[in-house]
Parts: sequence; structure tokens; C-alpha cells
Amino acid sequence: MRRRTAALALGTAATMVLTGCSSMSGSQADGTVTLNMVESLTNPARTDLIKGLIADFQQQNPKIKVNLISPPTEQADQKIQQMLQSGSGVDTLEVRDTTVGPWSNNGWLHDMKKDLGSWKGWDAMTENAVKASQDADGKTYFVPYGFYGLSVFYRTDLIKEAGFDKPPASWDELLEQASAIHDPGKRRYGYAFRGGANAQGNATAIIEAYVADEIDPADGFKLKDGKTIFSAPGAQDAMETYLELFKEASPKSSVSWGYPEMVEGFSNGSTAFLLQDPEVIATVSESKSIKKDQWSTAPLVAGPSGKTVQPLATAGWGVAKGSKHKEEAVKLVQFLSEGEASTSFTKKNSLVPILKSAAEDPFYKTGPWSSYVTMTENPDTYLNVSQPRGVAWWAEWQQKADADIQKMVLGKTTPKELLAGWDAYWIQKRQQEN
Repeated sequence: MRRRTAALALGTAATMVLTGCSSMSGSQADGTVTLNMVESLTNPARTDLIKGLIADFQQQNPKIKVNLISPPTEQADQKIQQMLQSGSGVDTLEVRDTTVGPWSNNGWLHDMKKDLGSWKGWDAMTENAVKASQDADGKTYFVPYGFYGLSVFYRTDLIKEAGFDKPPASWDELLEQASAIHDPGKRRYGYAFRGGANAQGNATAIIEAYVADEIDPADGFKLKDGKTIFSAPGAQDAMETYLELFKEASPKSSVSWGYPEMVEGFSNGSTAFLLQDPEVIATVSESKSIKKDQWSTAPLVAGPSGKTVQPLATAGWGVAKGSKHKEEAVKLVQFLSEGEASTSFTKKNSLVPILKSAAEDPFYKTGPWSSYVTMTENPDTYLNVSQPRGVAWWAEWQQKADADIQKMVLGKTTPKELLAGWDAYWIQKRQQEN
């Protein structure tokens, strides 16, 4: 899940100067209001798409002008934070599940719950989207524009050659099929293991699947009894399976694979299985090494209970508390979250959609996108659980967990020792938080 860190790096970031932005917002003599809208995950194609949506909005709302500010992705959150701290210069902004916590805690985001109380847009949204729009206290600091979620990319031809008639539905089946296909002598590998950057994302996914019945939906790192997921007996079973997946079915070089190497391993035809976000659909579709009929996607594999946890990452549009034009800013959020504007944004950014209508859209209903619709339509099997990605120590956790996974894969620590360390880490951090 590349998006767990800075994500959506779909191209070279476009640079725009922020100096003087605050002076652009305000009201003109004729009653026209100018909004400053800031995006966070900037790239040229995405910026052009948003500008097109803004043009449509302005055509429908001639008394509202929107000034789009597109700082480079690497600096965007820092720039937005500076603008929010100043209390001016930003009206509508991109809010991610990793930034909503600190920004709302600092009082920088406007709670749109009352503004959106009678909004008909809610009725068109999926259950996951409605849930993601509300925090634990029921406040709405952003409306999701889409989700980034895992599915299984698999080689249809290779699993058939290995004697299997359908893709794996569980982690055990994934291990079985990947091991059967794995043949290093032929430069054919079963699984594109993630041992490098953001390795903790996939490792956490298998742990959550193995403790699915015990997990706290409000905090994917906790069990319903308050203990961490890393303390559960199922967590050790999960990590032992995960380690076996590396040993028995993955290239040895994948000990250091991050997003690019994983995707390349599948796209060039050398690996049979890959867990990744929907953006990879476009990448694999452009591959010259594997044909359209040689691959597809399947829903995220389950744990022993037959259930799994879809560790959805999300982002959306919110309104700054310091905005002097909240009514107009909320109106822009509503526009971007409805109908054609929402559909166009999710399709062109390879996002899991927020609208129920996607289930009947041929774009999503068939081919590699259909697995995401299946998961959305079956929330009792593919559990929607929030991960604590807004905590202040999330970046520190990622670095620690990635390093620990490498140690485990290299035989320098055991699954049991790794999990004990993770359990202690989260207990300590939670205590410090309280």
C-alpha cells in the first residue's frame, strides 16, 4: 500500500507559489465570493482534472470563484498546516486520514455535520463512505472522495497451469497456490512480497484478517477487549504464515522490495500474486509482458474465520475553520462529492468509489475493478475497520515496523518476538497519549 506514507505520487508534482494566496480570497463588490482550495496529493494530471471540475462548479455557481492552490506533494501538508495556523488563506482543502487527527485536534477544521444534515448526497453514498466521513465523536471534518484498498492481483493462466480453478480466497490458499507456482529455476515466483518500504502495511493486513472476529471496528490495532491486535494468538499464526509466504513462494530479493519493485515483479510477468491498491490496475493494463486475459483481481484474502479486514485508506474534501465563506466552501465540497464530479474523480484517479451507483457502472462491474465492488457490497465479510493512522507517532511506527519485518525475514528475530515488541510499543504509546 504505497499510499500509506505520502501516496498518490502519480507523477512529478506541480509547483505553485503560495505567496499572496490569502489576498486572493474574499468578496467582491458584486457579491462574488472567491474561495481558496488547496490540494495535498498534487500531480499535473490530477491538478488539471480538479481544475476541470472547478470550472463546472463555477459555471453552475457564477457568484463563486475558486482559486486552486497546488503545492508539491512533498511539501503540501506542511504548507497547508502553515495556512491553517495563520487562520486565513484557505477555505476548502484536501484532508487525509493521516492529517484529519492533528488538524482537527488543533481546531483548524470546520465540523460540517450541521451543514450537511439535510444533504441528499448521503443517500447516494456507500456505507463505507458515510462511516468514513464521521470521526469517533460523530463530527464531519471531511467527505471522502474515494478509497485506497487492497485486492489480490493474480495470474489467471498460472493458477490454471498449477491445477487451481479459482483464485485464493484465504491466506492459506494464497500460500498454497503461490508455493505451487513458485519455481526460481524458471524465474517464476509465487508472490510479490513486500519487505522494504511500508512492509508493515501488508503484514498488518494479514494480522487483522486473522483476528477479524475480535477486532475493534473503531481502531484496527485494538481488540474488542482493549488489548492490541499484536497480543492475540491469531496474530502469531498470521505472522508465521506470512513468513512462510516469503520463504516458500517469494523471490529472495523481495526482502527489500517496496512499491515499485512489487508492481514491476507482477507487471513483467515474473510473479503470480500481488497485493496492491487499485491504481495498479492501470499500470498492469499497460504491461507489454502479460496480456489482458492473463491476469485479473480477486477480493482481499480472508483469515481462518472466512472474514477479512479491508484496511481502507481514505482522503476527501474539508473546510477550514478559519474560512470566512464556509457556506460556499461546503457547497464546493458537496459538488465534488456528488454525481458526475465524484465519478470522474474516482475513475481517473483509480480510487474505490464512494457512490452506490458504481456497482452498476460497467467500468467497475466487470474486469479487474469488480473485486472492489464485491468487497464494498459485502461489508460483513470484508470488514471496514479504521486504522489509527492519525496518531502523532504513525511515521515513527512505520519506520520501526518496516525494520522489524526485515529482521524477521532475515532470521534475526522471530514472529513471536516481533509481535511482543509491537504489542509493547503500542501499549506504551497509548499510555503516553492518555
